Amino acid sequence: MDIIDWLKDRGIMIQNVKMIHQAFMHSSYAHEHKNRHDNERLEFMGDAVLQLWSSNAIFPLNLSEGKMTRLRAELVCEKALAIYARELDLGRFLMLGAGEEKTGGRNKDAILADMFEAFLGALFLDQGMDAVSNILDEVITPRLDNPDDIGINSDYKTKLQEYVQADSKRTVHYEVIHTSGPSNQPTFEINVMLDELTLGRGIGSSKKTAEQEAAKDALKKLVK
Repeated sequence: MDIIDWLKDRGIMIQNVKMIHQAFMHSSYAHEHKNRHDNERLEFMGDAVLQLWSSNAIFPLNLSEGKMTRLRAELVCEKALAIYARELDLGRFLMLGAGEEKTGGRNKDAILADMFEAFLGALFLDQGMDAVSNILDEVITPRLDNPDDIGINSDYKTKLQEYVQADSKRTVHYEVIHTSGPSNQPTFEINVMLDELTLGRGIGSSKKTAEQEAAKDALKKLVK
């Protein structure tokens, strides 16, 4: 399936097919094929579109300016954009040079993130913000239901597991030790355990948040 067919299946009818394809052309491919039109200029446009779209999506959440800024940074960071590209399986449309392909470029966060931004830029130029929303509503909007749980930049659970496995093959696990508050606004207290040893404790309005806090607490103690 071509990217144009992929978009057509989503109800997006492209006018400038060449520009959409350009969004997926990495500089390594353009160099090998002596093509001056890689995706870097479209990436510039996509970055601006993404900032505007995400700001507009976050504003109704009634957060402070500082929290809005931090949340937007989480949503549009390189790691997040690469995650979105993978969830949509857009990497299959990426055009890479032979050398970059051999070194695993198709799965590099930086390349996928740049491609995703370029794609949004091309989509906006061809079809406007409604088409951009068609894509971002799928990968970003659901994450706004629990903005405190996004944690793309602060994935302490992953960091803790990597830290533990550097010395052993063991896996940490999380145990809910106390739940309080009404059913519509519960508070969870969770311990992160390694075998029978408690490494850290966290409290949050969801299990996911409490687990992250527990992992964060454990890392503070272990890294000292």
